Amino acid sequence: MAIQRMDNVGIVVEDMDAAIAFFEELGMRLEGRTQVEGAFADRCTGLDKVRCDIAMLRTPDGHSRLELAKYLSPAPVGTGPRDQPHNVPGTHRVMFAVDDLDDTVARLRPHGAELVGDIAQYENTYRLCYIRGPEGIFIGLAEQLA
Repeated sequence: MAIQRMDNVGIVVEDMDAAIAFFEELGMRLEGRTQVEGAFADRCTGLDKVRCDIAMLRTPDGHSRLELAKYLSPAPVGTGPRDQPHNVPGTHRVMFAVDDLDDTVARLRPHGAELVGDIAQYENTYRLCYIRGPEGIFIGLAEQLA
């Protein structure tokens, strides 16, 4: 049996409102917010007494979703450095296709976005960059060239 699709990518955050604002500025749409807790959440996460705020955002094309989770209980642990380089094993990022890379970077800066390196061009096909957003969230942006 093969997988059907990738359903969503999840990111744990401490400031839910700032993270939602960042991804909405990027162009995602908030589908909804809820809180999960109880035996289901405990069994699924392997944690005890889970109480977690969840926000689900969808890309404009409707095909991809991002789940933001803010743990109220148990308290988040091991926040560690939020400015690790991209080559640390286990580091993950979400890559978004955008229509105007420069405009997107400019719009995200007031939401805490900082370029990790520079905007770079790959052959004559893409302009790419990595951005660190609120709470150290690591994303990639790619603009396909004509």
